[in-house]
Amino acid sequence: MNELNEFGGVFLLECFDKNGKLKWADEVHNLTVNEGLQHILDVAFAGGTQVNPWYIGLTDGSPTPSAADTMSSHAGWSEVVAYSEATREEYVDVRSGQSVTNSASPASFSINGSATVGGAFLSSNNVKSGTSGTLLAVAALSGGNRSAADGDTINVTYNFTGAAS
Repeated sequence: MNELNEFGGVFLLECFDKNGKLKWADEVHNLTVNEGLQHILDVAFAGGTQVNPWYIGLTDGSPTPSAADTMSSHAGWSEVVAYSEATREEYVDVRSGQSVTNSASPASFSINGSATVGGAFLSSNNVKSGTSGTLLAVAALSGGNRSAADGDTINVTYNFTGAAS
């Protein structure tokens, strides 16, 4: 019997201007990095420590995610920190079936400057520009870099699923 299990996630980023009008949106599949896959295996099979909560961050323009990325080493991207919140936004998840999502409570970033947004990531560390913790996943926007301006709000929804194929 050959059965494969697939894990993967999708980030939905939506940028609204100061009047609440949608400026742009992009939905993109993420790369679950090696460190994130190892964390899943450690928790499921080796008594590893579960992370709760996770945090969502934004990547800068033109990120190049790599399976080898970690929070301390990700040469293909850096973090956008031009938002008012003191920390990365908490991933408030709901679990159902083989899915975990924050669709009922998307992460919301209040942009307080100009920013070029290239994607998003999920980390166990809430510190802006923090380099410790576990990186689970990262994604580059499918439509390329997007601009955000002072007063904009970026909402990020993340859906992570596992399925047998």
